[in-house]
Amino acid sequence: MENSKKPPKKHRPLLQSMGSAIEGIVYVLENERNMRVHFLIGFFVIIGSIYFDFHYLEVLALLFAVAFVFAAEMFNSAVEYLSNVVVEEQFHPVIKVIKDISAGAVFIAAFNAALVAYILVVNRMRVHRGQLFARIMQSPWHITLIALITCIALVLLIKIIRREKNLLKGGMPSGHTALAFGIWVATWAISSNSLVSILVFFLALLVARSRMSAGIHTFWEVVVGAMIGALTSLLIFQVLL
Repeated sequence: MENSKKPPKKHRPLLQSMGSAIEGIVYVLENERNMRVHFLIGFFVIIGSIYFDFHYLEVLALLFAVAFVFAAEMFNSAVEYLSNVVVEEQFHPVIKVIKDISAGAVFIAAFNAALVAYILVVNRMRVHRGQLFARIMQSPWHITLIALITCIALVLLIKIIRREKNLLKGGMPSGHTALAFGIWVATWAISSNSLVSILVFFLALLVARSRMSAGIHTFWEVVVGAMIGALTSLLIFQVLL
């Protein structure tokens, strides 16, 4: 019986592997606009953290978050190139899902980096500004931002639970209406001018009406969206203001 042996594996030299990796990074930077944008933002964030004398653990957290964004963007680009080679058709539903998932990974990485930077900057302001930070945290624009982000998160969560096919267009509840009525409540809470609040309320009604007129949402989807936006914004302002 002839003894079959597997051919020995050929390992590439370390310097050659590193050279290939660097070539991949350079190629993505030269050909992918999103990667260049992420790189510039990450570069200035790191330089800013060093300039403002962040603690080394804070700098490490930023480095990790920025590197995570870079890696996710490179994987996303690799998936897109591979998908274009494997499938020659202009549109393929499975390839679209794969590309959407990889793009979602980049979005999560970028959101995580933005959140880390926000927390570190806010913490730095609290340490060095004392009462000024407390006033900023209680300022109307800060609370409004938190309220609107919470509205968006709740709308997306409900759509995910309901397994809506399109999270950004149509379905229960109406995200545009939720934002419109959230802005109305925020305006009512921070403005002493009743006329401004009334005008913003009618603008929110126009947004809701336009979603129904365009056939994007039903009456109840708009009503639920309005309730989510108004009640969420009202609750946030009652707690934080």
